[in-house]
Amino acid sequence: MERAHTGRRRNEAAREAIIDAAIALLQDVGYEGFTIERLAKDAGVGKQTVYRWWPSKAAVIAEAVGTRARHTIPLPDTGTLGSDLTEFFVNTFRQSEDPAVLNQLKNMMAASIENPETAGSFKEFLANRRASLRTLLERGVERHEVAEGTDLDFLTDLAYGLLWYRGLIGHRPLDDDAAYKLAAALVAAGECGESGAVGGPGEPGAPQPRATSKD
Repeated sequence: MERAHTGRRRNEAAREAIIDAAIALLQDVGYEGFTIERLAKDAGVGKQTVYRWWPSKAAVIAEAVGTRARHTIPLPDTGTLGSDLTEFFVNTFRQSEDPAVLNQLKNMMAASIENPETAGSFKEFLANRRASLRTLLERGVERHEVAEGTDLDFLTDLAYGLLWYRGLIGHRPLDDDAAYKLAAALVAAGECGESGAVGGPGEPGAPQPRATSKD
């Protein structure tokens, strides 16, 4: 009988320990105080073990935050687009309202603006979150809840635009009410398709230019 290979299990355990330690360290000291040296110590591994999988602290932070998001914001499959979006946004907004999580996101965005290397990791994190929402919208297309040809990237931008604007500016909360309204707005836009709420100038349902007098 072939013995189970234990090296892979050790690697997975070490990687999970690093991810957990990264989240805890980020909450404790923030992005600026975060170091690979401290991370390795907290995770009980050597620095080279960390660098084996991530080239920088920005990369490990982006994966750690993304992993946490995937675990705490599961992709719902209720059978209807409206219910899927509502559950997804309620869970997303509740996590984003956590001061520690919101501070992590703000630090990642600020660092990505200052450091091109960080920007790549942050963009990958954002792409993964966008892909999750797009999966729900694509299901809606398959169930004919979203009109064929609807610009799903545009709807995704609308959703995350609200999250980031309220999260960064803080003028209004990311509460359950906002989640319900956003889900309803996307469902309505998806039903209209490109010829409705998300139509371009001159298309039915889109704002039309105001006529001007020649006098």
